[in-house]
Amino acid sequence: MLKRIIVALILAPILVYVVLFAPVIVTALCAGFFCAFAAFELLYKTGLVKNVRMVAYSMLTAFLVCLWSYFGCSRIVAVLGLLVFYMLLFGEIMLSQLKIPFSQAAMCLVAGAVIPFFFSGLVRILCVSYGRYFIMLPFVAAFMPDIGAYFVGVLFGKHKLCPLISPKKTVEGLIGGILFGVLGLVAYGAILQFLFDLSVNYWFVVIIGLTSSAFSVFGDLSFSVIKRQTGIKDYGDLFPGHGGVLDRFDSVIIVTPLIEVLLSLIPMVS
Repeated sequence: MLKRIIVALILAPILVYVVLFAPVIVTALCAGFFCAFAAFELLYKTGLVKNVRMVAYSMLTAFLVCLWSYFGCSRIVAVLGLLVFYMLLFGEIMLSQLKIPFSQAAMCLVAGAVIPFFFSGLVRILCVSYGRYFIMLPFVAAFMPDIGAYFVGVLFGKHKLCPLISPKKTVEGLIGGILFGVLGLVAYGAILQFLFDLSVNYWFVVIIGLTSSAFSVFGDLSFSVIKRQTGIKDYGDLFPGHGGVLDRFDSVIIVTPLIEVLLSLIPMVS
């Protein structure tokens, strides 16, 4: 526990600097590194894909997706990149004389394209108007429900939520997590209003809090499914005491695209 706290105290200021103060290109490069490492964790560390070249293709594509988000490249560039990625993966299947199953190519597509596209929503949020004010939303929306679910679950948890997937999660913890998520985002809205003199749409903040808290739990559970099916405890050890990229940012990966969509539909501040 002490190691976990020390690492969190070290990483938190670095995270705040990267997303709030560093040039956007720095944020994009850091996101690209995390996405590439997440692809490595999901494919190689789990043992799901042992073909080194397929893992390398996925890591490179994951990194490039974040740069694509930063440069605002066209749809045609994305189509071309996915086409090349697809051909490389299936080329490996053909070269192996069909020894590599299709399921491994599908996993590479998820690790190299789908997850990075979700996570790189952080970069796209930064690039819009008021992006610096919005960029912490996915982290608050992901981490506050996690904190609330833990403490409420420890104190009041009796009914298991998904015992086969995550034995420690409870229905009471889920309710507490959603409540903490809403309160956390309302507090974040108040900071934007009173410190930065922005007019905040609090009804919209509550909607974000309710939906993102549910998505946060779903993101945690979805990556726990993979861990249970592959028999691993953590995806990696990049963050001592916290695990790997996918252990620490599993909820952020799912919450970020949701918030990106919601922000594009309804203005949160003016």
